[in-house]
Amino acid sequence: MFGRHFEGRCERAFAPGQEGRGRHRGFGGKGRGGRHGWDGGDDDTMRPGRILAQGDLRLIALALIEEQPRHGYDIIKALEEKTADWYSPSPGIVYPTLTYLEEVGHLIAQPEGAKKLYSITDEGRAYLSENRALADAVMKRLALVGEKAARIRNRQDDERDLRRKELPLVRAAFDNLRESAIGRIKDDPDAESKVVEILARAAGEIRKLQ
Repeated sequence: MFGRHFEGRCERAFAPGQEGRGRHRGFGGKGRGGRHGWDGGDDDTMRPGRILAQGDLRLIALALIEEQPRHGYDIIKALEEKTADWYSPSPGIVYPTLTYLEEVGHLIAQPEGAKKLYSITDEGRAYLSENRALADAVMKRLALVGEKAARIRNRQDDERDLRRKELPLVRAAFDNLRESAIGRIKDDPDAESKVVEILARAAGEIRKLQ
């Protein structure tokens, strides 16, 4: 269901190829520019990829604004929350998206000082209804990204907590195990499968401890 670039069926976007551009916040670090997202890998890999296909952001904005009127900043925050801060679309993409949707009659904007509060129109609801399946699929995809991001962040937090604790004997045992495994494989590359088997067996025995 999810390819490396989250390819989906949709019309050409008003800003071709730009929806994926945003900030990849990573885990515990500040966002940085570029196309970043989850590529569908396992929990240990959240490699860069395009998190939104062309046209996806248009549908997401309409779906979120259908729930309640929103500012452009609200769209950004909603996507950050849905992806557990993994992905944050840049204002340079979100605001032109909203402007386009207003120009084609899918949204109407009410000025609020220096900001605009966007509401969906009947035309916007009709367009969203026609593309509801795709919009729901995109939102589900983002939710899965958030779940994976949260799991990885929690695991990393656990690992940091473990490193902060005083466990010199455990650390020494890990170091000895690592050196022994690497040394054995270096001396005999054919022994790799046996080393992996031993490590898997040891992990299983540890899990059985009560």
